[in-house]
Amino acid sequence: MPSTLTVRLVGGPTAVLDYAGLRLLTDPTFDPPGEHAGGLTKLTGPAVGPDDVGAIDAVLLSHDHHSDNLDPGGRAFLPRAGRTLTTTDGAGRLGGNAVGLAPWDTFALERPDTGPVTVTAVPALHGPEGSDPVTGPVIGFVLTADEAPTLYVSGDNASVDVVRAIAERAGPIELAVLFCGAVSVPQRFDGAYLTLSADAAAQAAQVLGARAVVPVHFEGWAHFTQGADDLRSAFAAAGVADRLVVAEPGASVSV
Repeated sequence: MPSTLTVRLVGGPTAVLDYAGLRLLTDPTFDPPGEHAGGLTKLTGPAVGPDDVGAIDAVLLSHDHHSDNLDPGGRAFLPRAGRTLTTTDGAGRLGGNAVGLAPWDTFALERPDTGPVTVTAVPALHGPEGSDPVTGPVIGFVLTADEAPTLYVSGDNASVDVVRAIAERAGPIELAVLFCGAVSVPQRFDGAYLTLSADAAAQAAQVLGARAVVPVHFEGWAHFTQGADDLRSAFAAAGVADRLVVAEPGASVSV
């Protein structure tokens, strides 16, 4: 089967997605290692610098208010992109090229000489049930285009039930970029996970029925508690090891 999505992992939640003729960037984080707002510690810098990612048609920014999803270096990058699609609150804070989307809003990213890529904002739950007032609004994205597979980009979502609701409304979904890492901040929600754990990511892959899942948001920060090996083990235990495609930082995978 020919490649329909190429993902280049920059680091943390940041990846370049080549999809349906457009180049997209997820949650930009370009700072070097160090301490960040909210007591978060970045362990590794980006494998690809902001000057080396190339032209970006749009940034898919799940939320702007946590530094592990948009750090100062990532914020400085935003004006280089054609558009920044994010939450309505985030767009109000960012201004510039930011477009605010509530869950189930759509935005058309135009392509030369063909139809647009339609981006639909979808819900995300950044923690356990009831965490929204504390963690703030977050969105994911579903992308569709003529003669291209449907792509789901989860953003910082911890709930398989949310994934199930998205699949029921927007499916079938063939490809997924899942934000993983089993994020845990002990002072919040008794250490409950704020993003998908490895086991939950494997469940999400099954719920979606996706033929390929590329994880991001699983390395580079101290509060990411599960990495690539945990993902491989969980997908193997769930019998879906063949669907997991892990990129090394700086490297690309095509699915």
